Amino acid sequence: MERVGAARDLVLGYVRALNAIDEAMRVAIPSLERLADVVGLARSRRISRSGHIGSYSYTVHGAGCRFVSDNGTEVDVDFAADGSEVFDLWRLRWYGLSLPQPLDVTDQDLRSAVRSLQPLLTEVRPGWSSVAT
Repeated sequence: MERVGAARDLVLGYVRALNAIDEAMRVAIPSLERLADVVGLARSRRISRSGHIGSYSYTVHGAGCRFVSDNGTEVDVDFAADGSEVFDLWRLRWYGLSLPQPLDVTDQDLRSAVRSLQPLLTEVRPGWSSVAT
């Protein structure tokens, strides 16, 4: 049970980091209505596909973006068609491994942690979650 607790803390940390990134991006780019708009701005060449905004570097990829904080913590997120932020177990594990004190948890523990955080998190498709709005 202790491992699931660590995985749960990791998932909550990811969500907090995602919220901090959203806030930092909105401050840096006042026209940003939601974090997913970063992808549209890059596609329309109003911002570079990679760069530095505030205390984060970012790289737009496919359907999402990878953000790296000044301390090296990585948050990779995809965006659904409606602009909601979605993530899978791989993204959660990568976030944990990038922490200043890396946390390596199993997919099984992450799965259990994600399930335990419903209704805060919603499964949008098998293996993919989103923060409920």
